[in-house]
Amino acid sequence: MSASRIVYFSLGSNVGNRARQLARAVEALRSTGIRPRRQSSLYLTEPVGGIEQRQFLNCALEAEATCLPLELLRQVQRLEWALGRRRMVRLGPRSIDIDILFYGSSVVRLPELVIPHPRLAERRFVLVPLNEIAPGLRHPLLQLSVAEMLAATRDRSAVRRWRPREAEAD
Repeated sequence: MSASRIVYFSLGSNVGNRARQLARAVEALRSTGIRPRRQSSLYLTEPVGGIEQRQFLNCALEAEATCLPLELLRQVQRLEWALGRRRMVRLGPRSIDIDILFYGSSVVRLPELVIPHPRLAERRFVLVPLNEIAPGLRHPLLQLSVAEMLAATRDRSAVRRWRPREAEAD
């Protein structure tokens, strides 16, 4: 067993009861021994990729994990499958999407896993929630904080804090 590492995840859903899907995902992560520490608010976000689909709910999660990066990826993929994720259309609708953003200050370059997440600096739907819980977190390659990446991103997609009273029917 390796030492505990602080990891950051981006979670998203645009199928079914999105808020419930995100809550189920956090609980599922906890059941695998990943210990959530802080979670952002939920954000209503525009889909990326040009496919016509429902808006997403997204959040960021800070957690502690003791497994190595590749095992963490396998756990996340098993959880996504158990929560109904099926990869039918690239960038298509998803009941749950869990991305590993950071694994401590490690840099991982494997065919099946790249950490830090290669597109996180280009995505407001990742940066806005992450900025809520870790604005000073520094990217080990870009040498920029999350707040700096958010200020510099060219992405202008709509990302707004979701209110629980909002209908889940949008």
